Amino acid sequence: MKFGIFGSGSWGTALAKILTDNGHDVCWCMRSAKMVEHIKTRHHNPKYLSSVYFNLDRLFLTTSAHEVYEQSDYILFATPSAYTIDYIYPFRDHLQDKKIISAVKGILPDNNGLMNDYLKAISGFEERNYVTIMGPCHAEEVAAEKLSYLTFSSLDKSLAIDIASCFKTDYINTIINTDVNGVQYASVLKNIYALGSGILHGLGYGDNFQSVFVANAAAEMQQFLSLITGKRLDGDVVNYNTSVYLGDLLVTCYSLFSRNRSFGNMIGKGYSVEATKLAMQMVAEGYPSSKSIYQLSQSAGIAMPIADSIFKILWEGKNPEEAFSIIEKNIQ
Repeated sequence: MKFGIFGSGSWGTALAKILTDNGHDVCWCMRSAKMVEHIKTRHHNPKYLSSVYFNLDRLFLTTSAHEVYEQSDYILFATPSAYTIDYIYPFRDHLQDKKIISAVKGILPDNNGLMNDYLKAISGFEERNYVTIMGPCHAEEVAAEKLSYLTFSSLDKSLAIDIASCFKTDYINTIINTDVNGVQYASVLKNIYALGSGILHGLGYGDNFQSVFVANAAAEMQQFLSLITGKRLDGDVVNYNTSVYLGDLLVTCYSLFSRNRSFGNMIGKGYSVEATKLAMQMVAEGYPSSKSIYQLSQSAGIAMPIADSIFKILWEGKNPEEAFSIIEKNIQ
């Protein structure tokens, strides 16, 4: 198998590490010729996970998206959702004979839709050729080869198994799942709730309320997932208390590696959204996703008081202290 990767940030770097560790060839699209030359001469990404050193015999580095499509059978996206369409739409005629693997943890902004829905809409892409990779799996821990779990979800279970086998290592355990839309929405929501977790930490709340907040966020997420995907909450169809749902929510809300939690922490301390974006210098997916989920939940008539409050803090300038004082009185 030859994999193409779009995304040269920490998540893309971590996934490239796993694949090359397993002996797979990777055609990796870089942001600039300077990054290409650095990796060729120094064997590591100059900006992200610089402790990871690559076997260059397994890497073909390029700045050309066209070359990635030409050279690869499996195309993996690990890009921020805001930029993903730039690597898809101009190459929509190349999609039909490819297997698409999404590690994108956000909603595509043009239509507030999931990536598989977008692929189908623009090219008639066959959804059975689509696989998602979701956590909980911080890139920094992959770099350190700490035990992590990845869930591979596809309508074609055999495809998910095949792709998962390419990522199985001593430090990566793999899980198979067929709830394609559910795991993607869960990856979006956990980033939004992590923003809230960071905001309340910045406001000075303690661990006791943090646990109450996360427990109620988990319940809100489960309700949204069951309604938006048509699944039941009783566990007969989907068990939402597993790693790709609850586990990813917990680690994103609590971990110091979580950029969404860090983003929210600065908002809670009084920084503006624009100042926080400049200071972070990395994309916190929960920020744009909070707007998309707000619009989606409003149009679907799904009540999401916690996610709505986070949206209003970030996009409508609502005072965080006032927003959380309301949340305090309305959660269990």
